[in-house]
Amino acid sequence: MLGAEEERLVAEVLRSGQLSLGPRVGEFERLFAQRVGARYASAVSSGTAGLHLALRAVGVSDGDEVVTSPFSFVASANVALYERARPVFADIDPVTLNLDPAAAKAAITERTKAILPVHIFGYPADMEAFERIASEHGLGIVEDACEALGAVHRDGTPVGGRGNPAVFGFYANKQLTTGEGGIVTLGDGALKEQTDSERNQGRAADMGWLDHDRLGFNYRLSDIACAVGIAQLERLDGMLSDRARAAALYRQALSDVEGLTLPCEDREGERRGWFVFVVQLPRGVDRDEVVRRLAAGGIQSKPYLPAIHLMSFYRERFGHREGEFPVCEDVAARSLALPFFPSVSEAQIERVAAELRAVVGRSRGHRVRAT
Repeated sequence: MLGAEEERLVAEVLRSGQLSLGPRVGEFERLFAQRVGARYASAVSSGTAGLHLALRAVGVSDGDEVVTSPFSFVASANVALYERARPVFADIDPVTLNLDPAAAKAAITERTKAILPVHIFGYPADMEAFERIASEHGLGIVEDACEALGAVHRDGTPVGGRGNPAVFGFYANKQLTTGEGGIVTLGDGALKEQTDSERNQGRAADMGWLDHDRLGFNYRLSDIACAVGIAQLERLDGMLSDRARAAALYRQALSDVEGLTLPCEDREGERRGWFVFVVQLPRGVDRDEVVRRLAAGGIQSKPYLPAIHLMSFYRERFGHREGEFPVCEDVAARSLALPFFPSVSEAQIERVAAELRAVVGRSRGHRVRAT
């Protein structure tokens, strides 16, 4: 959701004539780091670019292994391959849907270099457990927080503020958008310097045109995008509140659908940063048929997310097959994303809920409890 302030700040950048490598980048980084309690931040062209640079920051390279979740957007696995490392999957927690710390620990080998937990659907992963495991085994941690802006850990620390490299995405459907873009939050000044250089073709810190002292990439974020991000940060609290309101309305409207699994409630001081509203259909219900029937009623829904290890590329390259990660596979087979955006109305949510209730009730004999 964009407004007049985004337009005003973008116009200022356009009038300035400095569309990239200008002052808005540093300003956005400073404001974002302050927002999540991080020491440093480095703005980049996408969340994927940020994950790539973050893995490089913790030393992932040829032949290494990165333990991560199979229930995520595929980028969190792909970035390990960019560095000729291998993503090693471990199963997920059936409640939070985040990477299970015990499963992750069991997947560690002598080649493991890092753990990459994903704060899936904006729910904070158990970073205290992952930090203990990483400390025991001498591993790096990269947090995929691309869906988790606004999330808070049980100790009150915002996601992104623990000092590990943590990556946020700013695609148009995220809590904050710059159109395309992302940011890496960091607790180490040397890693901030490295990330800033590598996003800009490995150029030296003094920006000397002829001195590129390391391998780099074209992962910069423009001043135009950062201007949009600055305006979005100014009203982020309101946008997060609107998302939480919509989630609460969905939870109430769908509470009587028998067999439907709703997103887990916040627990033990943890707080979700709402990104999407994903339900798990009752077992035995044909999800594709549900999607078709909802679409026939003018309601768009989407299977979300598929299991990464069962995607054709990962099957063919690594030989993954059904049955390896049963919790992930069960959740992935039943998950359905419903229409969700800050301005969704109560009437729209009630309509979605009524249609879903009817569709599920008609599917394979599932009943709906009387209200």
